[in-house]
Amino acid sequence: MLVLASASPRRRDLLTQAGFEFTALPSSVCEDLLPGENPVAYVLRLAREKAESVAASSELRALARHDDEPPLILGADTTVVAPTGEILVKPEDDADAVRMLRLLSGAVHQVITGVALVAGEVVEVAAEVTHVTMLTLSEAEIAAYVATGEPHGKAGAYAIQGRAGRLIPRIHGCYFNVVGLPLALVTSMIEGARLRLNRNARLTAR
Repeated sequence: MLVLASASPRRRDLLTQAGFEFTALPSSVCEDLLPGENPVAYVLRLAREKAESVAASSELRALARHDDEPPLILGADTTVVAPTGEILVKPEDDADAVRMLRLLSGAVHQVITGVALVAGEVVEVAAEVTHVTMLTLSEAEIAAYVATGEPHGKAGAYAIQGRAGRLIPRIHGCYFNVVGLPLALVTSMIEGARLRLNRNARLTAR
């Protein structure tokens, strides 16, 4: 049984697109950045906390009673790192979205997703980094994009799978990572965890 510890519709869509059957159980983890925390440490910590929070929840225990497979809990968190090195989380309001887009305009930035997979007593974590180039945007273009409402709730104030796709001429790395879930990395982690669980089950049965 695969459980996605997220309410993100983008992550649900990506897992479905990749052919996974899963249940979504959103976590309630504070996403505040800790003092001095670097971007990779930040997303890895949040991904792990989300997965472990759902792994310990009563909702998961209720689900697990009706499933023969050991649960795999997948947590993820994505952030954008501006060329200045600033971690750009979700904008607080339109003015904050405008500020973030000004930082990204005409430059290359990083999108980093941390992934955590809880499988029994084992917690595996990994991070994916994609380099994204954004066109130079005028103040009018930034204002028009923010007015669409698309930046709301998006790290870095844009969604590459939406209207912002017109603003991004190239990326270096995994496209799905920029959307919110690096599918190749996630698939390898899930398949590896299932192999370990099956092997352990066979050894226990002997």
